[in-house]
Amino acid sequence: MERPELLTDPSAANRTRSVVKRLPEVTLAFWIMKIAATTLGETAGDLFAQTLRLGYFLTTVALFLLFVVTLVAQLGAGRYNPFLYWAVILSTSMAGTTMSDFMNRDAGAKYLSGGATSLGWGPQGLGLGYPAGAAILISVLLAVFAVWRLTGTTFRIGDIVTFRAEALFWSAILVSNTLGTSMGDFLSDSSGLGYGGGALLVTGALAVLVALMRVPVVPNVLLFWIAFVLTRPLGATAGDLLTKPADKGGLNLGTMGSSAVLLAVLVGMVAHAQIRERRTATAQPRG
Repeated sequence: MERPELLTDPSAANRTRSVVKRLPEVTLAFWIMKIAATTLGETAGDLFAQTLRLGYFLTTVALFLLFVVTLVAQLGAGRYNPFLYWAVILSTSMAGTTMSDFMNRDAGAKYLSGGATSLGWGPQGLGLGYPAGAAILISVLLAVFAVWRLTGTTFRIGDIVTFRAEALFWSAILVSNTLGTSMGDFLSDSSGLGYGGGALLVTGALAVLVALMRVPVVPNVLLFWIAFVLTRPLGATAGDLLTKPADKGGLNLGTMGSSAVLLAVLVGMVAHAQIRERRTATAQPRG
């Protein structure tokens, strides 16, 4: 039996030719854009919450509302639109960053630098810590997958064409991005690996997943979701590496400059995907 290709899936278009495609094909470009979006989600989330001092609570509320707006636009789209899709991915990455920080952090000196005693309006955080926060998020993610399984809809992104399946997909994305942020912050702050070491560890884990694609007994759908979660801590550690001060192991590029560069890269890649999508739609015979 031929195994489905989920990490790189050029055949996804063939499987969905008879229906309107709502989500992208999973190719190498998809993963590059995913890493760019999750890294931008880390730097932009920190820009709003920390650099602009809006705080975790207000920023989380604002970014969650942005996620809802972009999701409604995505779910209402007639077919796959790269700008809409990656806008939702970016909004889940930014919201996941501040949601994770709000869950795991508090107003202690460990998290508020420069002698600050507060950060924005509202509660500074629940202070659950990374292990407890990750355990809660893993439980929520497993619950989403359990409900998804009970509905009988596919886990394969290339085959998701119904409203219900896509709603479950985006629920899993939001939770996985929040979980990935917790994992990345733990690697950067508490594991002793530092920003660069954490990024290298996650990169190595992703390389192992690519190698496992050639192992017949390992389902590629499982590899896809593990990779989807792991690209978020890669983005978190890479974002910290770019923005944090040099005395803490970062490159000290700042949240604003790093976010601007990452946004330009992501917009450029999405624009290219949009052009390619239009050419593909034009080339397809009209039925």
